[in-house]
Amino acid sequence: MKRLEYYWYHPGFPTLLLLPLSYLYCSVVFVRRLLYRLSVFRQYRCAVPVIIVGNISVGGTGKTPLLMHLIAVLQAHGYRPGVVSRGYGGMAAKSLKTSALAVTKDSDPIQVGDEPVMIAQRCACPVRISPNRVLAVQALLAETDCDVIISDDGLQHYALQRDVEIAVIDGERHFGNGLCLPAGPLRERPNRLKSVDMLVI
Repeated sequence: MKRLEYYWYHPGFPTLLLLPLSYLYCSVVFVRRLLYRLSVFRQYRCAVPVIIVGNISVGGTGKTPLLMHLIAVLQAHGYRPGVVSRGYGGMAAKSLKTSALAVTKDSDPIQVGDEPVMIAQRCACPVRISPNRVLAVQALLAETDCDVIISDDGLQHYALQRDVEIAVIDGERHFGNGLCLPAGPLRERPNRLKSVDMLVI
C-alpha cells in the first residue's frame, strides 16, 4: 500500500497500468451520485440539520481537528451536536452491518477507532459509529437529545441527505496526480468540489 501511495504523488509506470481501473472507478462513482440526485436511490432526510465534514482524497487532511472546532463553536452557541463516524480501524466497527455503536470517552480505540474516542473525550458530545451513516444518525436521534448532526468523513455517503457540505483539502499534497483510485488518491474528481458549501485548505 505504501508503494502505491508513492505513485499517487510521484507518477510512474504503475500509474499508467492502473489508469483503466481509475477510469472505471470514476465512472461508477459518478453514476452512483447521479442516481441519488435523480432519486433512483432513496435518501434519508434527517429531522435535524446535517453537516458533512469530508474530503475527496484518501488519507488525513485535517478533518477531525476541524470537526472538533465546529463542535465547540456549535456548543458555544447553545446547540447540542452529535457525531456519526464510520469508526475506521476499529475491530467492532467492521462487524456492524445493521446497527450502530455508541462511543464514549472510555471506549476502547482498538474496538471503535481512535478518532471517535478522541472526539468523545475532547468534545463531550454523543458519538455513534457505523459503516451505514443513516443507521448511526437514527441511533443518535433515538438515544440522545442532539439537535444537529455532524458526519465525520461522509462526503461520499449519499444515502444521507445533508444541509451543509464542508470539504477539507490537504494544503501541501493537494490532489496528488489528480487521478481517482487506485491510480491516484481521489475518491471523486476535483470538479465535485464545485458543489460543496465550503472549502477548507
